[in-house]
Amino acid sequence: MHREKTKVIQVGDRLMGGGNPILIQSMTNTKPKDVQATVAQILELERAGCEIIRCTVPDMEAALALGEIKKQIHIPLVADIHFDYKMAIAAMENGADKIRINPGNIGGTENLKAVVDVAAARGIPIRIGVNSGSMEKHLIEKYKGVTAQGLVESAMDKVHMVEDMGYDRLVISIKSSDVMMCVKAHELIAGMTDYPLHVGITEAGTVHSGNIKSAIGLALILNQGIGDTIRVSLTGDPVEEIKSARLILRTLGLRKGGIEVVSCPTCGRTRIDLIGLASKVEKLTEDYPLDIKVAVMGCAVNGPGEAREADLGVAGGQDSGLLFKKGEILRKVPEEQLLNALKEELDNWK
Repeated sequence: MHREKTKVIQVGDRLMGGGNPILIQSMTNTKPKDVQATVAQILELERAGCEIIRCTVPDMEAALALGEIKKQIHIPLVADIHFDYKMAIAAMENGADKIRINPGNIGGTENLKAVVDVAAARGIPIRIGVNSGSMEKHLIEKYKGVTAQGLVESAMDKVHMVEDMGYDRLVISIKSSDVMMCVKAHELIAGMTDYPLHVGITEAGTVHSGNIKSAIGLALILNQGIGDTIRVSLTGDPVEEIKSARLILRTLGLRKGGIEVVSCPTCGRTRIDLIGLASKVEKLTEDYPLDIKVAVMGCAVNGPGEAREADLGVAGGQDSGLLFKKGEILRKVPEEQLLNALKEELDNWK
């Protein structure tokens, strides 16, 4: 698999590439100069399972704030830079564990060299980011539009620019909001480089549509053995990005840990509020560090069988449900007590 052959890049205290676990990333949507709000959001993301966090650095005040932010968090901090090379240098001087730049818009070769020199001196990796909205005009003309081939050529041109300056602690990111273009671009670039790849569908959309597009795109890429770190880009609370990323990785067998909740789609046989119960169970199980399956089933047709296959579960009946554990019926529980019964079992799980 490609990810087993990529270079190992250290970002803070995390290792990326070379077959190391795929790392989950997100990005803050607070103003970095509001250190308190930014730290609070990062700590919430940490609790949800975020492993690398990125902050935008639009001005010098934001760059200087990174130092104070870094003191109060526990995961690597990435500075997102556009246009002004001075921001990249200031971010590294104030504790950024990695910087994200597009070498084509950082202000010319001389300024790029200044950034690369500081990164090299400090051993800070550079993520080279190119997306479909930033592709150069000559490549659009060459490929008669924005294409996967153009994205890859644009990214590799930027990689070569930095390599020619004597630096190779690089991570590559090529993103498009077009899912199949993004998939094709990753298939192409995986055969051209051994740098770790950061994978995501950019501008995917809201929590609903963005999750669907991201799940499809990431699954098609990751299942081919491509990708060393991911972000699910959603218009919403960044915590939702982490939840989705964890579920995508777990569904693909690329990550273990956390409770998997399975529930039936309901039908006319359902005699309890299964939709409400399933939502509450999903919320309940988020914070348990257990690697188990919990089933929430609605009736006696498939319910008992599915619940028995899970580690813990309920099968709904008439205003009640059967509580199962490891294939055995524990007891019949009134509907209004089902959630508490599951919680009690999880609290005392053995």
